[in-house]
Amino acid sequence: MALNTKPQPIFTSPRQTASDFLLIGVGCILCAIAINGILIPQHFATSGITGIALVIHRKIPSLHLGIIYFLVNLPLFALAWMAVGRRFFFYSLVGMAALSLSVTFVNVSIQLDDKILNALLAGLISGAGVGITLRSSGSQGGIDILSVMLLKRFSIGIGNTILTVNCIVLLLVALAYSLEALLYTLVVIYVSTKIASLVITGFSQRKAVMIISPEWQIISQEILKDIRRGVTIIKGEGGFSGKKENILFTVVTIREVGSLKKLVQKIDPDAFVVISPTQEVMNYRIGNQPHW
Repeated sequence: MALNTKPQPIFTSPRQTASDFLLIGVGCILCAIAINGILIPQHFATSGITGIALVIHRKIPSLHLGIIYFLVNLPLFALAWMAVGRRFFFYSLVGMAALSLSVTFVNVSIQLDDKILNALLAGLISGAGVGITLRSSGSQGGIDILSVMLLKRFSIGIGNTILTVNCIVLLLVALAYSLEALLYTLVVIYVSTKIASLVITGFSQRKAVMIISPEWQIISQEILKDIRRGVTIIKGEGGFSGKKENILFTVVTIREVGSLKKLVQKIDPDAFVVISPTQEVMNYRIGNQPHW
């Protein structure tokens, strides 16, 4: 069968396009609030390319942070031109420009008495901003586009890319700021990463489930009927007994795990059940792969 070589459309529908622009705008404004309101006044940094831009801005304060962020992103976009989809590339350009403009024009002072509370709040706001932006068809550029590029091309996990870049950022912070600033920056990075992950996939996580039970037929039928998820039957064999086994495999949302466990325990309390986290699931019904 011939491959579909038609270029990916940049715009899908007016409603989706408006939603993407709204998410990017809100996410960038939140990040700008965290940067101008907390990070710069408190002499903290943050993760990724924004953190590198903040370090450069500290050394060259006459150069505006928005301009630094834009210039640092240009080489990444040049590399990503052929590596990511047209839609993601375009919306990430919009996100990069939106964050640069937001940092230039949005300045809301949020100063708490305790530095650790400032670090926690900065991580909370910036993490929510990054997560909201990544819920769109694009990103804010920087580490986001680098992570997606490496994931799509080399299957390098987003977390591994973020960890590597953040280690570089922390080294730069230690050299440009102080050890105290490094520790506060570590708090900002940790909180923002957790919040971003929660916003992106926290409420749509998928679990892979394997079930071994002599009542596999009944369990399979109940999963199909009650939970309304597909089930795959895998032929297996006991390593010690040599007995033939039918292993049920299914993928459910995190909200469905409790119902599945109750269902299996009701039918066969002695069933062997393994529940594992998933990184990505591709499917039109149960998939949670980002639409980048």
